[in-house]
Amino acid sequence: MPTGKDNKSLGLLALAGLTPYQEKDGEEYMNDAQLEHFRKILCAWRDQLRQEVDRTVHHMQDEAANFPDPVDRAAQEEEFSLELRTRDRERKLIKKIEKTLKRIDDDDFGFCDACGIEVGVRRLEARPTADLCIDCKTMAEIKEKQLQG
Repeated sequence: MPTGKDNKSLGLLALAGLTPYQEKDGEEYMNDAQLEHFRKILCAWRDQLRQEVDRTVHHMQDEAANFPDPVDRAAQEEEFSLELRTRDRERKLIKKIEKTLKRIDDDDFGFCDACGIEVGVRRLEARPTADLCIDCKTMAEIKEKQLQG
């Protein structure tokens, strides 16, 4: 598995070293094998995000310098600000991943929170933290746009 910035360009399945889950005929939805498949994806994603957070902390400590030129100082502060904003989003995503792992442990993973139908293996492979089926998510986005506009 590659390290460093290359991980960002990889899909979650490749990041976890997995291939798409192949469902078998008559297989029960969200059985132990499927739950383990998604647990591996989520854990690999969480670990990759944690490495990025650690890398940022070390980078900011190493790069912290007192530039006499205000332009250099402003450029460094802007760079740090962008990195901190990105890491803040990643921390929120780590919390969402932790919440999803808890749902797997509680046998409440893979079903729509709004209507209760199966979210679907392919949708969950693309977005493992999804808690709405595609129809409910589409309706939620339409309602959100109507409220904003």
